[in-house]
Amino acid sequence: MNIAEAVASLTGPDGPFAIVVEDVGGVPTRVYRSRLKSMRDLMAMTDPRRETEFLVQGSRRMSFADHNAAARRLAHGLVARGVGRGDRVALLSANNPDWVVTFWACAAANAVCVPLNAWWKAEELAFALEDSGAKVLVCDERRHDVARVVAKGLPQLEQVVVIGSGEFAELTAAGDAGAGPDVAVDEDDICGIFYTSGTTGRSKGATLTHRQVIANLQNQFVLGTAAGLASGAPPSELSGGQAAALLVVPLFHTTGCHSTMVLNYAAGAKLVLMPPGRFEPEAAMQIIQDERVTSIGGVPTIMWRMIESPRLGEFDLSSVTRIGYGGAPAAPELVQRIGEVFPNAKSGLSTAYGLTETASVATANIADDYFSHPSSAGRAAPTVELRIVGEGGADLPAGEPGEILIKGPTVSVHGYWRRPDANAESFTEGWFHTGDIGKLDEEGFLFIVDRAKDMVIRAGENIYCVEIENVLYEHPDVIDAAVVGVPHKTLGEEVKAVVQRKPGSTLTADQLRAFCRERLADFKVPEHVEFVDQPLPRNPAGKVLKAALRGEGTAFAGDTASDSAL
Repeated sequence: MNIAEAVASLTGPDGPFAIVVEDVGGVPTRVYRSRLKSMRDLMAMTDPRRETEFLVQGSRRMSFADHNAAARRLAHGLVARGVGRGDRVALLSANNPDWVVTFWACAAANAVCVPLNAWWKAEELAFALEDSGAKVLVCDERRHDVARVVAKGLPQLEQVVVIGSGEFAELTAAGDAGAGPDVAVDEDDICGIFYTSGTTGRSKGATLTHRQVIANLQNQFVLGTAAGLASGAPPSELSGGQAAALLVVPLFHTTGCHSTMVLNYAAGAKLVLMPPGRFEPEAAMQIIQDERVTSIGGVPTIMWRMIESPRLGEFDLSSVTRIGYGGAPAAPELVQRIGEVFPNAKSGLSTAYGLTETASVATANIADDYFSHPSSAGRAAPTVELRIVGEGGADLPAGEPGEILIKGPTVSVHGYWRRPDANAESFTEGWFHTGDIGKLDEEGFLFIVDRAKDMVIRAGENIYCVEIENVLYEHPDVIDAAVVGVPHKTLGEEVKAVVQRKPGSTLTADQLRAFCRERLADFKVPEHVEFVDQPLPRNPAGKVLKAALRGEGTAFAGDTASDSAL
């Protein structure tokens, strides 16, 4: 059977993953009839695995029992310090086992985990901490100095706990390791707030509920099972042992968190974390060899860097049977090279399309579908519905491009945190307006045509141009400015700023980058800066004609010490 037939057999009325229609937030929604009702239930499901290995980073290794005990103890510690149901706990750290423990501790206490971008600077952090109303901040040692300074101006932030400190060790060493706090939980309680860049330059906190995370997880299980049925062998038989995933993207993004960490936790797989610091392809390949990694992915940038490493031939990569990526399109050349370098992963290639607001995966292109429709983002995930609409909101026929709308249990009933204005624009009767332009073919395959939002995707990071433009305008020597994306083979796109200086100004590109770096995360700082003497080209409505500004530039290397920098 093909993928569509396999999904239909699994989700039909008599299937093991039967889908029914229930009321969710007043909207008829496709949901799984049999499902877990909370992240805490998911934790309990993993308890029997006990001594099975779950987390690995360097010499540090944690079994499921080690992890669950630490998470539940930390949950009790947070509750003892005044964290109640729905209170926000911010998390600022590079990828490490304690990030994962803190995430699940929040789930056990039914608190709201607020992962913060570990590359953000003080202004960005201060906004998210104040906007979320975080009561506690858990951070790693590297970010403690900036966190301490930011915390002084936020009276509602009562505590800052440093990972690796004696205080953190005490919180994860006491309390009942066998059960979490006795706190009520509902499917539609918020379990996370993930901040996304905003089209107005102001970040928005996308709320994620227990229902969303579980629905995304179950969709992925169904798709993985369907791929096994279509290939004639279930995924568990392909690896010959415990599956192992190498996580190379940040946990503070929904791809790293919900579609990698949560998925592997639920599946009983080993999650291997890269060491802190800049991504090194040789280190990644050494880990793949040593840990017998079966699954890798993230963004095409990561695959390019491994494939183009001069030391590629030194490592045994034969254990890899699955490679998935999203966030940026993959060039045909990359797909061909992956097939050459990872011969056992050809049938396990996949790509996906989704957003933070949809708890990660909205569509997936897997197994034979991937090769029959290589330029597609795939079909809708099992419980997800898609619409393509025109400017007036009417549905468009197959083949006609329009805005992509998404509905399902992976779309939050709460929308953006404390943003009724944005919710009114982006959420309508259960449908999320993505702002992306796409089209559906007669078989239901989605093709991404363009981004309606003014955005650059650099190594999988969404960068809204207006945020950088607002910073550029703050410089006293800048009269006019615009930001665009320019193509880059491995990063997908790089950021370019076109700037008109005041007459007589001696402002240099390096000075302007330094100005931006004080106010923006390093990945948002323009790699290319072009100075022009004339006003930027605009249409009659005053909108900059950005197509005329895109061009070539010289590469600029950012902060090579940035954790997980690509």
